[in-house]
Amino acid sequence: MGAPAAKEIVQIVDRENRVTGGLPRHRMRSQGLIHRASYILVFNQREELFVQKRTTIKDIYPGYWDVAAGGVVLAGESYEESASRELREELGVSGVDLLPLFDRYFEDADNRVWGRIFRCTHDGPFTLQPEEIDAGLFMTVPQVLARSLHEPFTPDGISILRQLFDQV
Repeated sequence: MGAPAAKEIVQIVDRENRVTGGLPRHRMRSQGLIHRASYILVFNQREELFVQKRTTIKDIYPGYWDVAAGGVVLAGESYEESASRELREELGVSGVDLLPLFDRYFEDADNRVWGRIFRCTHDGPFTLQPEEIDAGLFMTVPQVLARSLHEPFTPDGISILRQLFDQV
């Protein structure tokens, strides 16, 4: 397990994704600062995506479905280090190849983030981090996108899926 979310020092960046410093997570959220995050799309051998239900105690998008494992990049940490750490903490997965796909900026009323999107293949089983994830299941990408029309999904994750699969 990593540091409690309240104690995390998050990598703060500007609109061009240049590092400007590090601040506690609660200050990043309260001030609406741009930060970095890693997103890991976990597919099984059948190309189904692992989707997870976020706990209701999360500081952003509580109780939403999420298409990616991952989270904030800590100060002094690379995107790759963050992705490996988050995958291990959230799903209990280590030793898998993480393929970087692209970097992208996302902004809404609650979140301003530069993300690096990775994908990996793992069929489970997973050890879900109880502070972060209530449940998870594999779904096809079309099933995820259809479900997102009537259930709350993290908007940054859905935006990533749309970008990735609109290009196919």
